[in-house]
Amino acid sequence: MPDKMSIWSLVVNASFVVQLVMLLLLLASVLSWVMIFQRHFVLRQAQRKLRAFEDRFWSGVDLSLLFREVNADPDSGNGAENIFRAGLKEFSRLSQQSGADRDAIMDGAQRSMRVALAREEEKLELHLPFLATVGSTSPYVGLFGTVWGIMNSFRGLANVHQATLASVAPGISEALIATAIGLFAAIPAVIAYNRFSAKTETLMNSYETFADEFSSVLHRRVHTSN
Repeated sequence: MPDKMSIWSLVVNASFVVQLVMLLLLLASVLSWVMIFQRHFVLRQAQRKLRAFEDRFWSGVDLSLLFREVNADPDSGNGAENIFRAGLKEFSRLSQQSGADRDAIMDGAQRSMRVALAREEEKLELHLPFLATVGSTSPYVGLFGTVWGIMNSFRGLANVHQATLASVAPGISEALIATAIGLFAAIPAVIAYNRFSAKTETLMNSYETFADEFSSVLHRRVHTSN
């Protein structure tokens, strides 16, 4: 009896539907953990690169020189750098046009930075919808496996003259494992989603602040050069 009630035995002897549910949940859990570690690394790197670029930007370096340096060795994972390159590139292009209006130059530069901001938000939010989906649906998928397993256990009682706890315990136990695996997949995904969403929002606020400050610098530049 103890061998039959071990976790492995219950999983192996479970019905096909319950085994399929367990497999799907385990796959979702593995993918979630891969994405959790990947998002953790990406967001940590983004925060570090933001601080480094802001220190470089406010160090008093000439913007044209900084633009040439970052263009020579662009870092697509540096959000602030991408916003800076997009804004200054459009600013320089419009400024070189003869008779360009100051407001049109600023509008163009700000528009380019807004596009860069949207792209950075897409990068930061990558895989977060998957974590949200796993966190919200895994318990219900596990519950489906549990209901199916318990239903099969009670169906088996129809062929038994005397029902005992020992006759239904394995079926109910294997069914409950599906719920446990569902919770195992959902809980880390929900925690990670909430944490990464907060970090993403913080980074986006920092990017928007940088874009506003850079717009002020460009505004002063366009009005002092004409």
